[in-house]
Amino acid sequence: MAIQQRPLILDVEARPAPLKGLLLSLQHVFAMFGATILVPILLDMPVSVALLASGVGTIIYQIATKAKVPVYLGSSFAYIAAMQIAIDQMGGDVSAAQTGVIMVGLLYVVIAAIINYTGTAWVDKVLPPIVIGPMIIVIGLGLAGNAVTSAGLVMDSDWRTIFVAISTFLITAFVNTQGKGFFKIIPFLIGIAGGYIIAVLLGVVDFTPVIEANWFALPQLYLPFETTTFNSYSFYFGPESWALVPIVLVTVAEHIGDHSVLGKICDREFLKDPGLKRTLIGDGVATAVSGFFGGPANTTYGENTGVIGMTRIASVSVIRNAALIAIFLSFMGKFTALISTIPDAVLGGMSILLYGVIASNGLKVMIEDKVDFNQSRNLIIASSMLVVGLGGAVFDIAGFVTLSGTALSAIVGIILNIILPKQEAEYDPEV
Repeated sequence: MAIQQRPLILDVEARPAPLKGLLLSLQHVFAMFGATILVPILLDMPVSVALLASGVGTIIYQIATKAKVPVYLGSSFAYIAAMQIAIDQMGGDVSAAQTGVIMVGLLYVVIAAIINYTGTAWVDKVLPPIVIGPMIIVIGLGLAGNAVTSAGLVMDSDWRTIFVAISTFLITAFVNTQGKGFFKIIPFLIGIAGGYIIAVLLGVVDFTPVIEANWFALPQLYLPFETTTFNSYSFYFGPESWALVPIVLVTVAEHIGDHSVLGKICDREFLKDPGLKRTLIGDGVATAVSGFFGGPANTTYGENTGVIGMTRIASVSVIRNAALIAIFLSFMGKFTALISTIPDAVLGGMSILLYGVIASNGLKVMIEDKVDFNQSRNLIIASSMLVVGLGGAVFDIAGFVTLSGTALSAIVGIILNIILPKQEAEYDPEV
């Protein structure tokens, strides 16, 4: 039986009046904006491409699902660490990272085909909470060092960097805990704005890129072939690319969870109509297209699901128009140049909270499922995954695939979950 919710003001197929619809769409843009632009900023990628990929990806998703699901797709945090490592290992070349993102998107489509014939029961068996929880923790804490360094919390750091970082952190934290209504769902966006203003007052922001930028400019695409207009990369199928693939296990589970939550809000079963096959294909094709154009992986956005839950506006047309606005913003040169001037200190202060929140969500997954750590198997699985994922472990497979970080942690967790006995051996005090 569906969970009872307050009646929707606008159902999925409904269309609001034009002006009201514009405001509702802008609200969704604000909800996704902070997280969507943060991923390319952390990866030193063009923000314009991420905005374009976000909008185009959402429209692709709507086409794949026959406009039956009010989902917005934005930049995924799950792949940040793997993409950073791939870029670093390639000496700054994005070829491995972008090829990996394309492979991830195509794997979504393969999983959709498998689910079409086998159902979803195997997903729950392969990815129980005792595996998913530590995987999410590794994703968050795997980036902790970058956040601390960007925040200036290292030896011989400029006091202005530390002050900006701490201010950004506190603004974000207080908005998240004390904010009301709409402000409560965009704490990171407000944190960026507040930290940026403080950085400007302290004189650590260089506005030269904004002055030199045109008002309108083509997004700074990366394409897998040479052009006279855009940057380029090459398809690369080395181990750095394959390292992104196992993270699909996390994001597929996240995909299913997001659609389940949204279904409860809308009193519909989206995993049956239009079906998990179509939602995965929409998400996967959107991610592959984003990777092709030099953007990050896409994922369903809980921020926008939260907006729907608060406003009771589930109109797909509102989501579609939000996607069109994101595409428009990607062509505004001065706007994207302004975003590029955000100092590392601002991002560092906010990332301390953001990455911690990601990791804490892993704990939440296990707490909500009431994972029993008195059982040795659960303790062994979680402990092994955390040490392997955060300890810098690397496993090279004949020079073809090098597994590390989240990818290696995920594989360790899945294997242990399969081979360790499900029941605890009973203790006999007379033995």
